Amino acid sequence: MNQLQLFLPCAAGVEDYLAPEILQITGLPPGCITKQRGGVAVRTSFAHAMLLNLYSRLAQRVLVLLSYTEYRNEQDLYRAACEVPWERWFTPRQSIKVEVTAQHSPLTSLNFAALKVKDAVCDRFREKANGVRPDVDTQWPDVRIFAHLTTDACSLYIDTSGEPLFKRGWREDKGDAPLKETLAAAMIAASGWASGEEDLLPLYDPCCGSGTVAIEAAQIACNIAAGSLRRFAFEKYVPFQPQAWAALKQEAAANVVKPEPGQTTLIYGSDVSHRMVDFAQRNAERAGVGDVIEFRGGDALQRMPPIEGGGVMVMNPPYGERIGIGGVAGEGEQARFGARELAHTEDGGEFFSQLASHWKKHYAGWSAWVLTPDLKLPGKMRLKESRRVPMWNGPLECRLFRFDMVAGRVGKDKPAQEPRA
Repeated sequence: MNQLQLFLPCAAGVEDYLAPEILQITGLPPGCITKQRGGVAVRTSFAHAMLLNLYSRLAQRVLVLLSYTEYRNEQDLYRAACEVPWERWFTPRQSIKVEVTAQHSPLTSLNFAALKVKDAVCDRFREKANGVRPDVDTQWPDVRIFAHLTTDACSLYIDTSGEPLFKRGWREDKGDAPLKETLAAAMIAASGWASGEEDLLPLYDPCCGSGTVAIEAAQIACNIAAGSLRRFAFEKYVPFQPQAWAALKQEAAANVVKPEPGQTTLIYGSDVSHRMVDFAQRNAERAGVGDVIEFRGGDALQRMPPIEGGGVMVMNPPYGERIGIGGVAGEGEQARFGARELAHTEDGGEFFSQLASHWKKHYAGWSAWVLTPDLKLPGKMRLKESRRVPMWNGPLECRLFRFDMVAGRVGKDKPAQEPRA
């Protein structure tokens, strides 16, 4: 298990940040990794697969490539899956689930393709284990098998993660459409806030919701491993060594750094809904950073900077239908973001214009990183972005805009044009 080909999928646009994270976690040379669209491939060991599950904040899963073959029909998939030594990875006592994804595949039914792969796995176990085969569990399987089909090639993977890695194990309280932890970590990585080149600046999320951005930032600042609170699929696999895993977790726990008593808070979050602020505080306590973040209720159009001297704002504001919910601070449990009653247009143009005016007036010296699918947001805010980073939020193509706040009149800067592909 020392010569494995891993693939770590991630949101499109995050590959450039995932690749250096993998190198930092594993200590491998750059030649061991290959960036691909939607993920990063790495040649390494099972021990590093455990390490990446424990520490990666940007990957969605850690997959092991077990087969790569050409195919023309479903029978070719069956033969390819029959040749994989599944018994080296798990026993027929474990339940399985097969999922198929495709890109320009000529096959007409992905469900039938998944059935053929499942049949091959079960038939191989019948042959190797005296007629005993694993059960299928589509809800909570012990083993997830992924088949990815292109025009003429099939890749078979076994998943070492289990549940997706964005499920850190601390989120029990959440509102509507919470930001995934992996995407929040990608926003922080793109901002360069924890690049290590200089001391950490204050970080503030003025629409914190259930606290995802602030909690991710606090765990990064405290060097808390992203997966320290959860279990993983590899713990049920044949190559798993409990002693080695226990040593990795003990080392991660020993490397946690907490601020000294009386040290100035650097991470802040606020939300118009006091209910969401309570959610965020409880989530932060479960994540081990309840004493590292300062959460407060407050309208985004009225909240003053949490600390003097400037800092970094990282936020995923509501957009589209989410803006129209309505509500102000302390008024109703559905309120999620400040002063929504001022968002007079469907796209929130009036709201974002007033938000920009508030920032220009009170947040000089701050940089704001705003994730949105609205490519015209700089025009609505009448601000010129200094950076725009393509990033996908699930199926939504987004941009992470950076706005640098300087004292002055809103409107004299024109938004930059979208660069050509």
